[in-house]
Formats: sequence, C-alpha cells, structure tokens
Amino acid sequence: MNIAERIYETVKTLPEHTACEVLSFAESLQAKQVEDQVARRRDALATLAKYQGRFKAEPFKREDCYGC
Repeated sequence: MNIAERIYETVKTLPEHTACEVLSFAESLQAKQVEDQVARRRDALATLAKYQGRFKAEPFKREDCYGC
C-alpha cells in the first residue's frame, strides 16, 4: 500500500469536518511547494541575469582540452 492509499484509508474513517481539515492541510502543503519552486526559479533566473553578457560563448573543442 502506497502513502496516498494509507492517507485515504485513514482519512475515510474520520468525521467530515476533520477530513476537511486534513484536505486543507494537504492543499496548503501543495501550494507552499509550488511557491517554493517559483521562488527557486526566480532566484536562479536573477542569478543568470546578473552574469548575462559577461561571458563569451565559444564552441567546445575536445582536442583543445587534451592539448593534442
């Protein structure tokens, strides 16, 4: 039995108002996870923007790496 099934089995025995609290809690965790992902992406893009244009992109030649 996976975790979702275990949660379901537990929640279905609870009174309706308590099950609603569990659902609200799970939804708040889900929303927080989405907010965290958005914040990490925003921070990463801000870091990339800070260094934009500072480096010159050149094709990589493997033989130059080994000094052949």
